[in-house]
Amino acid sequence: MTSTDKPAATTDPSTPAPGGDPQTDADAKAVTEAALFEAFGGVRGMVETVVPGLLFVTIFTINKDLHVSAIAALAVSLLLVAVRLIRRDTVKHAFSGVFGVAFGVVFAMMTGNAKDFYLPGMLYTLGLAVAYIGTSVAGVPLIGLILGPVFKENLSWRTRNPGRKAAYTKASYAWGFILLAKCAILFPLYWWADTTQLGWVLVSLKIPPFLLAVYLTWVFLAKAPAPIDVFAEMEAEEEAERSAQAARSAREQG
Repeated sequence: MTSTDKPAATTDPSTPAPGGDPQTDADAKAVTEAALFEAFGGVRGMVETVVPGLLFVTIFTINKDLHVSAIAALAVSLLLVAVRLIRRDTVKHAFSGVFGVAFGVVFAMMTGNAKDFYLPGMLYTLGLAVAYIGTSVAGVPLIGLILGPVFKENLSWRTRNPGRKAAYTKASYAWGFILLAKCAILFPLYWWADTTQLGWVLVSLKIPPFLLAVYLTWVFLAKAPAPIDVFAEMEAEEEAERSAQAARSAREQG
């Protein structure tokens, strides 16, 4: 997928019909791609997610020193945040990485077991999988809550855009089951494998499941009706109210 600067509000408010305008379809897909990149951090966000864990397992594989490996992973996470701050970029993805690494470092230091560096992240993944599936069952799919503000639709999809609600539900189920499959691989390894084996498998599973989930989300949303721009609606209502007030004032003065 490639990013674009085209705003979500420019999409056609109706579902593209088969054999419709190819340019309109392409624009809608491009907008979806851009929103997904914004929400999930894009290539840079993936790199920032992988690098600390990769550094930890690489150093630990070489010298088996928990303290050096943990400090190095935390240091590179802080460095990534510092780079974003210097460049005045969005720091939410880098900060989430720092917190994840910090929890892993603290937990591993407390237990003295290097494998516990990975345990908080694994538990978070399991909890996230349950959240995706649980919110889908409840009719408030988590992907919709995440992407609604990005698409400037907020929660309008819940009651006013059933096609998008269905797409968000499918996407949330996809995320949930993909993350559950990842957990089904990692948790047995946590108990049976050594630290380096678990670490390399975990690093190798960072990006592929994520890309699969993002791709499926893009597929579902590209076929769904376009988002309802509630911000544009609010602005239009405010403008109409101002016009009405101006007209009333003109009549009173006349």
